[in-house]
Amino acid sequence: MGRLRMEAVRLVKYRGWTTSKVAQYTGYSQSAIVKWCRRSPSGGWHHIPTQSARPHTHPRTLSPEVVRRIVALRLERHRCAEILHRQLLAEGITVSLSSVKRVLKRTNCIPERDGRKRWHASQPRPDVEKPGDLVQIDTIHLMQTEKKRLYVFTLIDLKTRWAYAKAYREARAGTSVAFVREAQRHAPFSFHHLQSDHGSEFSRYFKHMIRIRHRHSRVRKPNDNAHLERFNRTIQDECLDDLPRDVAAINRALPKYLKYYNEERMHMGINFNTPLQMIPRY
Repeated sequence: MGRLRMEAVRLVKYRGWTTSKVAQYTGYSQSAIVKWCRRSPSGGWHHIPTQSARPHTHPRTLSPEVVRRIVALRLERHRCAEILHRQLLAEGITVSLSSVKRVLKRTNCIPERDGRKRWHASQPRPDVEKPGDLVQIDTIHLMQTEKKRLYVFTLIDLKTRWAYAKAYREARAGTSVAFVREAQRHAPFSFHHLQSDHGSEFSRYFKHMIRIRHRHSRVRKPNDNAHLERFNRTIQDECLDDLPRDVAAINRALPKYLKYYNEERMHMGINFNTPLQMIPRY
């Protein structure tokens, strides 16, 4: 089509044909030939591309206020489109889920996915039928100085998504035991099975002292602890990144955040409920 437009313009500019004669010869309207001549600054020596017929605006486009509200909610807690959609509906803003996703993508609020990453099947894990059947535990390493670290132990129950965390100066097996026992005192259910990676803080001494069934995830398979890895990123984005690298300061801020996470924050994996709402069901 672009070549045909180019030839039509050349008939007018170099062979002296009238636009009406070219229109009769090509089968197009005279107005189309005139527009092609205007769109060809090179005088017919380059193809004239087809212009998109897509409209510049849509009668049902989202208002700037709604777009700004979607972006503000995303930047506030970095929640996913499904959660933002529910929050907008709760605020009385009628908008579709697909529109929320398009706004997040158009405003670069969603990172591009790496197509090179491949999905790997995982081994079967213990059946999870009630709270405490499988509790994942891990450690977040935070740098205080170039040579000094502090450690935030994290724990999450797969059935209810109830979570707990606390900061320590050391990451030893004894520290892991103390953390699990403290988490058990705060949890409204009993732990029956723990799962961790192969870190030194979850060694044989930990397994012997904890007196709870314990299993390790597969080596180099972080998806085995997927729920906890997601929680680790969430607590860093929403809490730890804004705190000084000090154990006391972190432990002062964690109870307030954990209360929000367990009692107010909606979770897609449990049908937009909070962990506290899930516990009485079992």
